[in-house]
Amino acid sequence: MENERMTFTVIDEKGNQIECEALFTFESEETGKNYIVYTDNTLDEDGNTKVYAAIYNPDEEDGILQPVESDKEWQIIETIFNEIQEEAKMKSEENEQ
Repeated sequence: MENERMTFTVIDEKGNQIECEALFTFESEETGKNYIVYTDNTLDEDGNTKVYAAIYNPDEEDGILQPVESDKEWQIIETIFNEIQEEAKMKSEENEQ
């Protein structure tokens, strides 16, 4: 079964609409907040896909994203992101065998 892509549109500071793809969402027990990690599928100068994170309220229909402001929150997001990447890498290696 294939995972369905979840896409949404954000508006940047210049008013441009940018299509983004949600990579994953999670709720942190530590902060009590919901986070979304997403990409606009652009690359940085090293050729890596740019990834962003924001706070969101899953109960709001308008889907306004709030900035992540504390280093503690960034550490939580980075830890979850690294765990997911490691799991994906392990599954990929298992499928190659």
